[in-house]
Amino acid sequence: MTMTIVSDECISCGDCLPVCPTDSVKEGLLAYEIKADTCNECDGYHDEPQCVVICPIDDCIQKLN
Repeated sequence: MTMTIVSDECISCGDCLPVCPTDSVKEGLLAYEIKADTCNECDGYHDEPQCVVICPIDDCIQKLN
């Protein structure tokens, strides 16, 4: 699985960028984005996705189905 940022919810604070162990978070045109090809939900690094833990906006970062 991979995570995704809901662009309408993202306030572009950048908190998620430095906590991603796979460097999957990048700055997009309107909001931050998560690269689906490298995101692994922090598997092997942490018990839960660190972008979700650090994000100040509830439900801004979700699992991509």
